[in-house]
Amino acid sequence: MPGAKHLRQDAVLLFEAVREAGALAMTLFRQQVRNWNKTDGSPVSEADLKVDALLARRLRDERPTYGWLSEESRDADITGRKRLWIVDPIDGTRSFINGSDEWCIAAALIEDGRPVVSAIYRPVCEEFYQATAGTGAMLNDRTLVMGDGERLEGASVIGNRKSLDRLAGSGIVAVARSSVPLQLRLALVASGQYDATISIGNKNDWDLAAGDLMIHEAGGLAGTPGGSPFCYNRAEPWQPGMIAAGALRHSALVNALRTP
Repeated sequence: MPGAKHLRQDAVLLFEAVREAGALAMTLFRQQVRNWNKTDGSPVSEADLKVDALLARRLRDERPTYGWLSEESRDADITGRKRLWIVDPIDGTRSFINGSDEWCIAAALIEDGRPVVSAIYRPVCEEFYQATAGTGAMLNDRTLVMGDGERLEGASVIGNRKSLDRLAGSGIVAVARSSVPLQLRLALVASGQYDATISIGNKNDWDLAAGDLMIHEAGGLAGTPGGSPFCYNRAEPWQPGMIAAGALRHSALVNALRTP
């Protein structure tokens, strides 16, 4: 992990950049921005690209020795970099295009495969989540401390219907919200609005890294459905699914998914 002074400087840089990106996104929100589908069928808009360019200018240019991995742009080879920015300029592009508030800007700094600083900004609601390794997570001025429990009965779990169906019979309170992007789901769990979140199937690193640190610094665990922690800056920038919850509930969810 970088020295304390160096980490503080990177945190200030990241938080300021994400706030600026949020302000830019708001000037484009509910405007007639051009949008289209990428080759994989996912939506993208002029706003995504403009926010990406701002974050690249503020982060990539300020730290030229760090790697860069964004949903919209990336270095040709990120492996072997000690430090790496992972960015989702607008997580929830479809919601942004449709004028909903269920979108956010997410960015994290990775060191040796793990996030050490992250921010998730939901500017429509003025919700700014931030986390720094070893110092905790915050939503605006509130320190985040996640609740926990050994049992799944009565736990509110947010996800899409397909993933939640894997927990049928476990007693959870299923909250099917496929319109809520993954980074925002992680932030909502870290802040205690839900007890857990689950998503089955491969997930891109830019959809997870910022929220991963948020969960851990709020006292929870985030990782693969098999129970392993996420590791970033690998040759393939994705993870095999996601579970996030308090430590005890996380273990219960992993066990429930292993049960035939």
